[in-house]
Amino acid sequence: MSRRPSPDSHLPVAREIRSIFTAKDGTSPVVDAIAVQSQTRGSLARDFVELGKPEITFLVALSSLGGFVLAPVEHFDAVALVSLLVGVCLTSAGASTLNHWLERDKDALMRRTMNRPLPAGRISPNTARNFGFLLIAAGVGLLCPLTNPLTGAIALATALIYLFVYTPLKQRSTWNTLVGTLPGALPALGGWTAATGSIGWGGAAVFAILAAWQMPHFLSLAWMYRKDYERAGYVMLPVAEPDGASTVRQTLLYSILLVVVSFTPIMLGLSGWLYFTGAAALGIWFLHAAAAFYQSYSMQDARRVLRVSIGYIPVLVLVMLLDRILFGGMLF
Repeated sequence: MSRRPSPDSHLPVAREIRSIFTAKDGTSPVVDAIAVQSQTRGSLARDFVELGKPEITFLVALSSLGGFVLAPVEHFDAVALVSLLVGVCLTSAGASTLNHWLERDKDALMRRTMNRPLPAGRISPNTARNFGFLLIAAGVGLLCPLTNPLTGAIALATALIYLFVYTPLKQRSTWNTLVGTLPGALPALGGWTAATGSIGWGGAAVFAILAAWQMPHFLSLAWMYRKDYERAGYVMLPVAEPDGASTVRQTLLYSILLVVVSFTPIMLGLSGWLYFTGAAALGIWFLHAAAAFYQSYSMQDARRVLRVSIGYIPVLVLVMLLDRILFGGMLF
């Protein structure tokens, strides 16, 4: 019967192996190289995620979810919903990646964006371009058969308007912000069409909500980073009219418009009292921030409008979803 080795019998071998990879000064180049390689792979993955602008993609997915759940409950289909969210996320991430690619030289001039993967040289332009086209193709290719061709066409139109209308217009006209509401609001319409297969008044309502929401969101952001935008040559409203009067006035007016259009689902009979209560509370919250910015012109109040706008969409969609589940008969 063989004698079982003691628990410590492997230690001399382990020490010998370790000594092979350890220099006289106690450092271990091989181990360090493996650690650096592992860290590099992790950093590269984060860079590819950053190309997709996950915070924007998240809001885009939420807006499409809002359009889907706003549709009458008889249109609910779990497969279509999952396909919608995955397809929209892929298409949005692809469009964002190509936006990085198109604006890489401008991004290098702005403090806020100069450390992005392309201007910092961590990802090559060709790689980003190919990655972006691949994501868009995958997203549209998923949406067309698993939701419907109309939704796929809306997703493709969203990417094309964002990349080839809104993006170049930023260097030419202050109207770029208003034009940018189109690709920003189309995913919400796509959510409605994914559920219903057609464009109706409900789709128009959720499109109008997202379009109105984007103006104070982007105007407050443009005011906060107006020096950066000026440095890069972007014709944003706070750059063209640096006194800020138009910026704060439009922020307040579009905030009022947002409150008004947020009640259209109730007028159309698509939502009930829970949604009404939530939309009213969110509207007061938004208007309070916009009014403060209108009075002060301050960076602090601009940042407050931006933060309120970021929180507005997730909470509104949550209220919309709860209203549909509790009172509209939706069961997952």
